[in-house]
Amino acid sequence: MKKVYIIAEIGINHNGSLDIAKKLIDAAVECGCDAAKFQKRTIDVVYSPEELAKPRESIFGDTNGDLKRGLEFGQAEYEEIDRYCKQKNIDWFASCWDKASVDFIAQFNPPYFKIPSACLTDDELLKYHRRYDVPIILSTGMSDLEMIHHAVNVLGRENLTLLHCTSTYPAELSELNLKCIQTLKKIYPDIPIGYSGHEGGLATTYAAVVLGAVMVERHITLSRMMWGTDQPASVEPQGLKRLVRDIRAYELAMGDGIKCIYDSERPIIEKLRRVK
Repeated sequence: MKKVYIIAEIGINHNGSLDIAKKLIDAAVECGCDAAKFQKRTIDVVYSPEELAKPRESIFGDTNGDLKRGLEFGQAEYEEIDRYCKQKNIDWFASCWDKASVDFIAQFNPPYFKIPSACLTDDELLKYHRRYDVPIILSTGMSDLEMIHHAVNVLGRENLTLLHCTSTYPAELSELNLKCIQTLKKIYPDIPIGYSGHEGGLATTYAAVVLGAVMVERHITLSRMMWGTDQPASVEPQGLKRLVRDIRAYELAMGDGIKCIYDSERPIIEKLRRVK
């Protein structure tokens, strides 16, 4: 079977620190992930002045705007992230929440653009991503099949991957609805289907792969006890390492489906089978 592409979603778990971001990249590499992913926003475009002015205490200040701006990396930080990921031989890309962010991330020649679930209904942003010849990953949280079908029609099916997703942090097991992976595979047999998980634990992500997910995304954190809204829905390095290990073991164990006698079985045949 084809190797599952495993993404360590760093997102905003770096808490505005390039040093923490590098430690999370190191963890993704150590765990055997294929890519590290960030998020990019133009704050004054994505959020209204009223939203930014709302009171919200954080390590950056007393308003929501203080928080959002404190978590946002700029040119210098992403140049260093690009350099560091190339040094560590791991892919990186970002979820782009607005047109300017698409242009910004495009300068680094990413292997993918990621469109977050929140932007699935933004036709103009979907179309804007297609200005670049970059494969697209679309998360499908907060969406029904009609919304997904519309987004697929806007984007086109070429170089598109859909990720089944439930957009709560952390997500309840009863709302993961993993059978939707098979539903999407039946509806879109020509589009790769993956899984973006925000649940606690790892077993359901293994199950997503068994159900046919060819791409897996899980948030990574150095510690779920760290400050930050996404930390509780994230996986610590030791857990992510087990996840990658067991997905790779599953891939190896699947084989080719052709029933045969292995050479390693022949001595057992001689020892135990009376009628040959």
